[in-house]
Amino acid sequence: MLPFPEYEQYDALGLAELVRTRQISPLELVEAAIARVEARNPQINAVIHPMFNQARQAAQGSLPDGPLRGVPFLVKDLLAMVAGAPMASGTRLLKHWAPSVDSELVRRWKAAGLIVLGKTNTPEFGLQPYTEPALFGPTRNPYDLTRTAGGSSGGSGAAVAARLTPIASGGDGGGSIRVPSSVNGVFGLKPTRGRMPTGPAYWELWEGCAVEHVLTRSVRDSAALLDATAGADAGAPYAAPPQSRPFLAEVGSDPGRLRIAFTTRALIGVDDPPPAPEVVHGVEATIGLLRALGHEIVEAAPQYDYGELAMAFLTMIAGQTRNDIRDAAALVGKRPTRSDFELLTWVIGLLGNAFTAADYVHATRIFGMTARAIGAFFTEYDVLLTPTLPTPPVTIGALQPTPAEQRLLRAIATLRAGKLLTALDLVRPIALKTFSYVRYLTPFNITGQPAMSVPLYWTESGLPVGMHFVGRFGDEATLFRLAAQLEQAQPWAARMPALASARE
Repeated sequence: MLPFPEYEQYDALGLAELVRTRQISPLELVEAAIARVEARNPQINAVIHPMFNQARQAAQGSLPDGPLRGVPFLVKDLLAMVAGAPMASGTRLLKHWAPSVDSELVRRWKAAGLIVLGKTNTPEFGLQPYTEPALFGPTRNPYDLTRTAGGSSGGSGAAVAARLTPIASGGDGGGSIRVPSSVNGVFGLKPTRGRMPTGPAYWELWEGCAVEHVLTRSVRDSAALLDATAGADAGAPYAAPPQSRPFLAEVGSDPGRLRIAFTTRALIGVDDPPPAPEVVHGVEATIGLLRALGHEIVEAAPQYDYGELAMAFLTMIAGQTRNDIRDAAALVGKRPTRSDFELLTWVIGLLGNAFTAADYVHATRIFGMTARAIGAFFTEYDVLLTPTLPTPPVTIGALQPTPAEQRLLRAIATLRAGKLLTALDLVRPIALKTFSYVRYLTPFNITGQPAMSVPLYWTESGLPVGMHFVGRFGDEATLFRLAAQLEQAQPWAARMPALASARE
């Protein structure tokens, strides 16, 4: 029997209330979380750097009197710097590198009373919607160990689903909070651009496409921690519109009658293959639930060039990846080489060298015009509903380059810059396979709008399928009100994978 067997029944705010009322101590919570990591993590490979001794010391020290005081917490091993803890970012080159300071967001997490228990697995530089880095190996889905935990916050998604901790951090540059939320059956909100701090190491993340927050079991935990951490830090390039009241106050408030558009067609790249029947069934069931709750539902989608947007996003990612390669090498004082990085990462970085500055600027202008089109769409609708993903969780390795694609990538890795752009047409199908998987998500990283994956549907075989809701820029409040209404109407908190519910 694991210590504190009731641990799985509580969300983060519930555990914090037990600490506040002295029914349990922070150290007891940390020991309960450690026991679950030790029992379950060998099966799912979510936690790649335990920090148990530091967590015990923090639990016995003077914790800040924040809203989540004493609650164990896991941090994604990307972007979020924890002073003195290794931050490999999924790459071999940085396996032993550690920052000397906390990032501003980590400082705010700690000020909220959270206790960092360890770091979670992520793909190299967070580039892929699956967590299968060569450095640490794949993270497995707690509902089916043969299937993906998603990415790039896959370690955090699997950890929350397996009840290692009730809350864990993530970052979302193209869907990386929402993908693992969907496949692991947890709640994940991507905040509005500029809502969260990015310093001191970063100014703007992926042209503003990337933002950090958390994956949670409950809607209220996400809202409470957004209240505790939101707000621009010193030197920020911009700030999201301020909310009128705390986000936690929105949870349980009546959302009113919303005008909700829905679509199952791809919003980036191509609509091939079509979404799986189970996913379509999930959307249909969600539409029925929304109508029963009194909302107006209209089939509609914003109009722009979906294929052009995919190639613009690839151009941006290629440039950012090349700079990530250069920056990683500088951190350890060496020149980057092919052997330091995974093959796909290296080839994407080579493309970043081959594109011109004009190509990059053209991509950002496509971003801007797409944002204009989507912004106009949201003058008519309060929320857009799509599936989070076009399929239930796929098997480990299904999204990786095939052996034939691997051979092609190795050949491309030997080319000079002039020939790389010719090779772009060879890389395009590999890129489009990834865009097909995140076809409903990435446009809203480009626009900066808040979006969330809500665990509303499970297949007959018991696999989670998230539903994706997008709000107007700066309007997390409407999303929290809607999410809480859905959570009350169709609760998901009691759903646990067999991995987590087994008696150890």
